[in-house]
Amino acid sequence: MNKIIAAVSLAFLTASGLAGAADWSGKVLKLGVDPTYPPLEYKNQDGTLTGFGVDIAEALCAELHARCIWVESSWDGMIPALLARKFDAVASSMTITSKRQGQIAFTDKISNAPARLVSKRGSGLEPTVESLKGRRVGVEQGSTQEAFAKAVWGSQGVDILSYQNQDQVYADLTVGRLDASLQGSIQASYGFLDKPAGKDYEFSGGTLDNPEFFGVGDGIGVRKEDVELREDLNKALATIIANGTYARINKKYFDFDVYGAK
Repeated sequence: MNKIIAAVSLAFLTASGLAGAADWSGKVLKLGVDPTYPPLEYKNQDGTLTGFGVDIAEALCAELHARCIWVESSWDGMIPALLARKFDAVASSMTITSKRQGQIAFTDKISNAPARLVSKRGSGLEPTVESLKGRRVGVEQGSTQEAFAKAVWGSQGVDILSYQNQDQVYADLTVGRLDASLQGSIQASYGFLDKPAGKDYEFSGGTLDNPEFFGVGDGIGVRKEDVELREDLNKALATIIANGTYARINKKYFDFDVYGAK
């Protein structure tokens, strides 16, 4: 695991430690999830939840000695459901952006996956207005990729189509209704390009890292007033980074450091 991350985490633990955290033993934490984003959050064939984000959240619950219950939600309804108290936290790899911070609070960064364009192999498309003008690009409703594409590309002649979930985007991409799709690079790689359906597709051009839209990484979202929950989740996160749990989960799903991805 990255030595800098470990050093920061150890310093954090020394300063604040889990000894100061609230006692969550026996308490229930409801976690919102959209299980359509392998390898981050998805379902096994038997219907059980799994993925990097799920394992991280479960590890945080173990540190807090809390009983965590998963509540499924569509991605575009995630923040409204949190604010309506249908669950206590969004544990579904939500990018930390200034716009979202106007509505909810976030834990410290848990991972970082840059946005990338996917198109048919050999298409020559690039993630630029010049290349995509007049083309159809699919995005998921409520995603940072949708916000970016509509604001930056859609206003300049790129046709942006929004879908309820990422699987629907890929379905229309493979039948030719879309020229490209824009999503997080990890989700695209493991959820589509490495699958049989994605064998004729590839990443087009480089990563998009506009901080206004893509923020600084993904975190767990909580209501602004739930300060104690946010602080305790941060302490638990620092603990699992320092004790190697994070690194073990990282290695289970990725061959690179997902925390430090840019």
